[in-house]
Amino acid sequence: MNVNVHAVNFTVDGKLLDFVQERMDKLEKYYDKVVSAEIYLKVEKTSDKENKIAEVKIHVPGDDFMVKKQCKTFEEAVEQSAESLARLLQKRKEKVRTHI
Repeated sequence: MNVNVHAVNFTVDGKLLDFVQERMDKLEKYYDKVVSAEIYLKVEKTSDKENKIAEVKIHVPGDDFMVKKQCKTFEEAVEQSAESLARLLQKRKEKVRTHI
């Protein structure tokens, strides 16, 4: 799967990139027709500790799925986004299977 990571207003380190790539690759076991993923990592300027935002957009043939999570760390935000996307992809797979 083609994964593009966009860090908004900061530079992302290699460990975080590897984590994001690994987590997005796991989504292919739920739905094997995933074409690509766009991940936007942002830091919100607030006094709140949960100021890390991960927006994940998944492209599948005929549809796009978008999930946005805000957490204390980028890893946690990406993990929660991936869990939500896994549920969405499973629903999509079931829907496609019933139409065949």
